Formats: sequence, C-alpha cells, structure tokens
Amino acid sequence: MQRVTLTIDDDLMARLDRYMEAGGHQNRSEAVRDLVRAGLLERPRSEDADRPCIGALVYLYDHDTRQLSKRLTSDHHSHADLSIAALHVHVDAETCLEVSLLRGRKSEVEHFAQHVIGERGVRYGQLVVAPAEAHAPSRHHVEHGRGHGHG
Repeated sequence: MQRVTLTIDDDLMARLDRYMEAGGHQNRSEAVRDLVRAGLLERPRSEDADRPCIGALVYLYDHDTRQLSKRLTSDHHSHADLSIAALHVHVDAETCLEVSLLRGRKSEVEHFAQHVIGERGVRYGQLVVAPAEAHAPSRHHVEHGRGHGHG
C-alpha cells in the first residue's frame, strides 16, 4: 500500500469528515479510497466505448430559454435509435425536469448526454450508465409478449 500526502482546504476537509462519519468509515484514508474508487468508476474507459449500455439522463432546464424545448425534442427525435422513453415534469413556473432512458453504444449514449447537458438553458444534468448485453430476448420474455419477464 502507498502512503500519499494531500493538501485540502478546510471546507472540503469538513465535507470529507461528514462523508466519513455518514458512511461509517473508520478513518479518512478509507473515506478517500472509497471516493477515489467511485470517481474512477465514473471516468469513461476507452475499452468500454463500444459496449452496449443503458443510461438514465436526468436534467433540469429553463423552459423559457428561447427554442430550448424545441431543440431538446429535435435532439431526441434525431437520436431515436438511442431514446427508449422520456418523462417530463414541470418543477415550477420556469423549470422542467426530464428523465430520458437511453440504450446504445456507451460512447454514443455519453456523447448524446453531453450534448443535451451542454445546451444553453440546461441548468443541471447527470447521466447514470449501466452495462446492457446486446442479445435477443430470452424465451421467457417472448412468451409474455413484453420486454421483461418478472413475476
């Protein structure tokens, strides 16, 4: 195991200590290792770029931003091969929340999500990606005539 020295400002250290306590970590080293692992999992890996995935893109946007709703709708229509479903919620008088479910090659899903999040008027965006095997539906799925076989 390697020993590393870090310089962290007081506010960030206080947040780290709260994280450590809330997570039940025995010491700061465990908490930092946990955060580093999580951060590394979030970074794109080049060998995963072509792997199939499923993603949930969550974003908040100002619906009064000129033509933004139209651009977002157009973006989704032009990427119909990636878009599975969408949920639209009016949060308040100015803000909308959308959750878009996406499926495709990881690099394509991430590129699309970055494009949407980068639109002027999008205030917040986060993409959660999970691996998805690209294979034919199982017999159980086909027999039920639906996309899943739970129950």
